[in-house]
This record gives sequence, C-alpha cells and structure tokens, in this order.
Amino acid sequence: MENGRIHVWIKGLVQGVGFRFFAERHAGRLGLTGFVRNLPDGQVEVVAEGKRADLEAFLDLLRKGPPGAIVRDVEVQWEAWTGAYRDFQIRY
Repeated sequence: MENGRIHVWIKGLVQGVGFRFFAERHAGRLGLTGFVRNLPDGQVEVVAEGKRADLEAFLDLLRKGPPGAIVRDVEVQWEAWTGAYRDFQIRY
C-alpha cells in the first residue's frame, strides 16, 4: 500500500478541548508518524505520514474531533511521504 503525508489545519473550537491528545492517541493506534500542535491563531496543525488508508481514517477522526470540540473547517494538503518522523508527537 502506498505511503503518503498529510498537512492539515483544523479550525473551530479546537484548542483547550484535548484535540492534540486525541490526535496523538489515534495516530499512534493507526501507526502514523508526525506531529500535532496548536497555532497562535487558534487552529490546530497536524502533519502525519503513513499508509494512505490509515491517513484517510485519521482524517475522518480529525474532522469530528474529541468531545467538546467544534470543527468548523479542515484544510488538507496531500504531500509526498518523506520518512522524516520516527513517531507521532505533540509539539508545544
């Protein structure tokens, strides 16, 4: 199965609701690598690499978010896999 990379920006009520921990947990379960972080403008940014089917499943989860989150918009860029990450981390 083909490997890929997604760069995602999530807008809405997505900070202060456990979104980064939600993303980290599901990325780990799906075997994805990369990172998640809060941005100063209130968005959450995610970069993830792995099998395309796993990335698509992860995107479905990100579009819903954890309980308490209100996801208003998800911008996704599909990119070439780089192999730059060893695991999936929360960046502060």
